[in-house]
Amino acid sequence: MSDDRLRSRRPSVDAPTGDVAAAPEAAPLPGEHRGGFQREFTQPTPLQFVPAAERPAEPVVPEPRVEWAPAPEILPRSGAWALALGIVALALSLFVGWAFPLGIAAVVMAVLALRHPWESRTVAVWALGLAALSILYSAGWLVWAAAQAGLLG
Repeated sequence: MSDDRLRSRRPSVDAPTGDVAAAPEAAPLPGEHRGGFQREFTQPTPLQFVPAAERPAEPVVPEPRVEWAPAPEILPRSGAWALALGIVALALSLFVGWAFPLGIAAVVMAVLALRHPWESRTVAVWALGLAALSILYSAGWLVWAAAQAGLLG
């Protein structure tokens, strides 16, 4: 390529006008102090002196504000009790027919446990199943006893 073609391809830079500020001789480095601070960051803060005659005899300490959090609400737990009562009712109903009130109580407690969202559903279902089984066994014993006594026709 000839020199004329190279010159025509090079961009031309105009001379700066009067409204453009000239660049400083050396650009500041990152983090270099540029002025504007009155004191160093680690310098102590100046304190005002209060004469002893104007100071209070004892420092005024504000009374602490104590607020107690409300006591957490104790939620009724019936699932574990229903399961324990259902197990006892089932064990007794294997031998006697008069354990059906325990089974009915266990069924009621298990149904209450199923209605509470904080209760374990698995425990409540097991309690309900064992309590229902204990009622069936007790009913079987009572029917057998009634048949033996001649109360059933």
